[in-house]
Amino acid sequence: MSNKTSLPLYEQIVSQIKAQIMGGGLKAGEALPSIRALAKSLQISVLTVQKAYDILQEDGFIETTAGKGCYVSAQNQDFYLEEQQKKIEDCLNDAIGIARMSGISLDQLISLLTLLYEEENPLLLQRQSHFPTENKEDLP
Repeated sequence: MSNKTSLPLYEQIVSQIKAQIMGGGLKAGEALPSIRALAKSLQISVLTVQKAYDILQEDGFIETTAGKGCYVSAQNQDFYLEEQQKKIEDCLNDAIGIARMSGISLDQLISLLTLLYEEENPLLLQRQSHFPTENKEDLP
């Protein structure tokens, strides 16, 4: 959690929990901290944690059982990967449209995509640095 980023706290919680789930740190069926416990440990409002958990549930990452708590959903990985693939397809369709209007060939486009894919991406490295795994303040 960082106050230095413009990303709201609830979005930071969502991102970190998604990263933990996708990275295998949280397994299907595993319980998340209660809303009150997480809010207390992070010294934030329970409403902030509630909003984050609501988003995670809407996105299919967690399931909530009344009186028992929140658990990692079994279907989250497939759902997440499908969601990410759709985003990639949308971006690639935009790139293809620009390439066609600019007279860039398919071979040139593939070469550019390969080059960009294989180089170290500073933005990706920056995003990964937002999800350290050995800090006590990490989630959950």
